[in-house]
Amino acid sequence: MLELVKLGLAFVLPVLYLFYRHYSRPLPIAVPAEDNQKPLKTIMQAPKTDLAPPKDDPFTTEQLKQYDGTDPSKPILVAIKGTIFDVTAKAEVYGPGKSYNIFAGKDGSRGLGMSSLKPDDAVADYKTLDEKDMKVLDDWHAFFSKRYNIVGKVSDGPSSNM
Repeated sequence: MLELVKLGLAFVLPVLYLFYRHYSRPLPIAVPAEDNQKPLKTIMQAPKTDLAPPKDDPFTTEQLKQYDGTDPSKPILVAIKGTIFDVTAKAEVYGPGKSYNIFAGKDGSRGLGMSSLKPDDAVADYKTLDEKDMKVLDDWHAFFSKRYNIVGKVSDGPSSNM
């Protein structure tokens, strides 16, 4: 009987030790392998260095509505503080049914300053914005100015009077 206990301990103790060593060590943290082949997809893009010289062609608010992305033969235009930008290159963001289409074909300065996607906020009149929201709007204008061609100015909007 003593021999049986010795044999059992000789077998069980090493198995218990291996089991302990295997399951008591900290689990390795899984770090995703870097894939240098594909850059991360983002809606933010770096500033462009090949922008065309800014234009100041006048557009009325009514004319601007034609450039909301519903007609694929026309560019998609967004106005900020009366400056009109061609955002056609980012149709996946500003095109029909997309997240920022609310600003296409109009001057939605107030909504941009408020960081709002509500249709009632996407209007040209931004004079009611507080200082913080005005800074946000100015930042959006600077962002667009570095990434999209300026194709004109809104001739009859509130910013034409400011």
